[in-house]
Amino acid sequence: MRKLLPFVIGASLLSGCQTVDDALTTNSTPVAVSGPAAGAIADDIASRLAEQIGPVATTTITMDKDTSEYGTALKAALKGRGYTVVTDGKVEKDQKPVELAWSLDSFDGQVLARLTTPSIALGRAYTPTAAGATPASPLSIMRRN
Repeated sequence: MRKLLPFVIGASLLSGCQTVDDALTTNSTPVAVSGPAAGAIADDIASRLAEQIGPVATTTITMDKDTSEYGTALKAALKGRGYTVVTDGKVEKDQKPVELAWSLDSFDGQVLARLTTPSIALGRAYTPTAAGATPASPLSIMRRN
């Protein structure tokens, strides 16, 4: 019986840890931001990506064509920083483009913006306001080898 009690306590503690990821995943819903919030989020996250992926003049970014306000704002923010952005998949033979994927999710009144390339993933939470959006968390950076 003495050996069983620590085992039961340990198992119950570990099983409690298993539910943490599910809470974020199941309560997180796709979100569409509009107008100033889309522009503010896209501008901030694009500037953070530019800090991480290197020289503008030699970088072509490919991303899926998207007509949402955020997709359009992100493309404009990247172009505004001097990147060539391709949405139709047509790149020149001598170019090695950086593939970019993005997502927006809503959780507890905030918007989580994520940008992913094969070598890096960025994420940050924002609080939408009438005038745009303000960062609500530090920037999360994950590098891949």
